Amino acid sequence: MAKAVLPLLDELRILAQNGLAYADSPYDEERYTRILDLVSEYYGEISDIPKAEVQSRFEAELGYVTPKVGAQAALFNEEEEILLLKRSDDKKWCLPGGATEPGESPEETAVRETREETGLSVRPATLVGLNTRRPDTEYGPHSHVSATYLCEITGGTLRGSHESDDLQWWTIEHVTEWHKDHHKFAIRAQKEWMDE
Repeated sequence: MAKAVLPLLDELRILAQNGLAYADSPYDEERYTRILDLVSEYYGEISDIPKAEVQSRFEAELGYVTPKVGAQAALFNEEEEILLLKRSDDKKWCLPGGATEPGESPEETAVRETREETGLSVRPATLVGLNTRRPDTEYGPHSHVSATYLCEITGGTLRGSHESDDLQWWTIEHVTEWHKDHHKFAIRAQKEWMDE
């Protein structure tokens, strides 16, 4: 049930927050505030987060509400292995990547995150794909758009970071536990890399 409700709550939240940004009537402001209050209450029940904290998170989002944006880099070696890191938080394997910072393009995100998480400097060669993930109980309450870039290593020294427990080259088929949609990202990147 919660999985089905999250997309509805996300849409209502976005309508309410965007409505508040453009409301020119105190009655409309009151209605949008009430919708946001209800959404916060139900988000809190589903995610087991206090309503006040949920409201605080929503209020921190400025401007017109859009999906979250991120990017990741796919790097392959001569043995046809992909570079993955084992995340510290969920202990699953993923491509180097993360959330796009203000004023940064997704391409720049892939470069920065790869440098921070692996010590390697890279150059994005090909946009492998844009992936959309809708809100759900497994991945979170927000829509997310993520870009995957096939990248070339241009320098640096391979080393881990505080964000990961391990960093290594893998044959995709041998990875047993993938973080979120990263198996799908890796397969697409491998196909693109082999076609080049």
